[in-house]
Amino acid sequence: MSRRVVRQSKFRHVFGQAAKADQSYEDIRVSKVTWDSSFCAVNPKFLAIIVEAGGGGAFIVLPLAKTGRVDKNYPLVTGHTAPVLDIDWCPHNDNVIASASDDTTVMVWQIPDYTPMRNITEPILTLEGHSKRVGILCWHPTARNVLLSAGGDNVILIWNVGTGEVLLSLDDMHPDVIHSVCWNSNGSLLATTCKDKNLRIIDPRKGQVVAERFAAHEGMRPMRAVFTRQGHIFTTGFTRMSQRELGLWDPNNFEEPVALQEMDTSNGVLLPFYDPDSSIVYLCGKGDSSIRYFEITDEPPFVHYLNTFSSKEPQRGMGFMPKRGLDVSKCEIARFYKLHERKCEPIIMTVPRKSDLFQDDLYPDTPGPEPALEADEWLSGQDAEPVLISLRDGYVPPKHRELRVTKRNILDVRPPAGPRRSQSASDAPFSQHTLETLLEEIKALREQVQAQEQRITALENMLCELVDGTD
Repeated sequence: MSRRVVRQSKFRHVFGQAAKADQSYEDIRVSKVTWDSSFCAVNPKFLAIIVEAGGGGAFIVLPLAKTGRVDKNYPLVTGHTAPVLDIDWCPHNDNVIASASDDTTVMVWQIPDYTPMRNITEPILTLEGHSKRVGILCWHPTARNVLLSAGGDNVILIWNVGTGEVLLSLDDMHPDVIHSVCWNSNGSLLATTCKDKNLRIIDPRKGQVVAERFAAHEGMRPMRAVFTRQGHIFTTGFTRMSQRELGLWDPNNFEEPVALQEMDTSNGVLLPFYDPDSSIVYLCGKGDSSIRYFEITDEPPFVHYLNTFSSKEPQRGMGFMPKRGLDVSKCEIARFYKLHERKCEPIIMTVPRKSDLFQDDLYPDTPGPEPALEADEWLSGQDAEPVLISLRDGYVPPKHRELRVTKRNILDVRPPAGPRRSQSASDAPFSQHTLETLLEEIKALREQVQAQEQRITALENMLCELVDGTD
């Protein structure tokens, strides 16, 4: 009998390819802030990128279809008084995004489907509870309107964005700066890494550290951790000799790693992007010009190197498209949005297949936009797996849904500014705030139509002049 040398896997031949030049987003001044977040967030409707902004912090939100050169006067989302450090799209509403800033606040924004005429300056909600910069944001995977923030004050706050209240405060678990936070698939546990070199598994509702590992990676530089679908923890960090390293850990037995592999010598922190459907983890280092990807399985050595996508330009940040935003007709299993100094370039990961039919084995049912729980149900102790959808016929994003805040943010001590912050405006389901938003939208659309009519008139005049000239 011949011994099988090559490991069987349908993902062995996954390859990456940069999109054509006309599919990139050009002339974007990507933020130069020294912070180890991805600086980019993407969903099936929009691409958001943290940008350079004078006198405060800002990010730009572009419809996915708006490729090419971005006008230098394109409206930004501005409102923070210091640089924006992290942004994250709500998994249950493609028009809602949260931003965290050096100004100690978290802001939640409603992005309209139309292109606004001017900067968006008014968030739906400002969440004030941290005493230092807020550098990490992470929405709950299954509960509606539950948002986690972590700050330089070493505190994790879990908010109900629907009311503006703090649901849980985890303020005595981390003695030093928190480097990363990740929910597990049903949002019952958190994995955190910290400057004290500890990897912690936390039950946020009990306020307990349920498992802890000191020096999962022995180096002093920041560590990252994500949950895998098997319940293991995948980590990236550094050895004592500053070599980059990846690890796989079983929270039920933190004594020994399931796998530990040294990689290379580089200063850039490796950001792990994990796809639970394929169990592939993609490693993108800030300042690197490559994306390495590995398949995590139950067979030794457990973390299997697949391939590397290489390019010439180093990456400033990276966005990772949710599975429902991919093109299933082209066997696309991942799409990244790579930030350069002045542009954003899509990178598409594909499994080569000859058939044009839907590939069931590549696309199991995946988390959709519907939450499985309400915030108070989750807080009371209920857990639920994500509500799954099939990608067989492709994914069509739902229509614009407005996030309604049911009462004024109790942490906001500033005086109310007009009906947006008034008590009556927040109690009614169809409030003055909703009415104002609709009126603003109608006004903006009318302005757009008027501008288009003026442009048509100008072009007609030019055409008449040309015709007269030829006569």
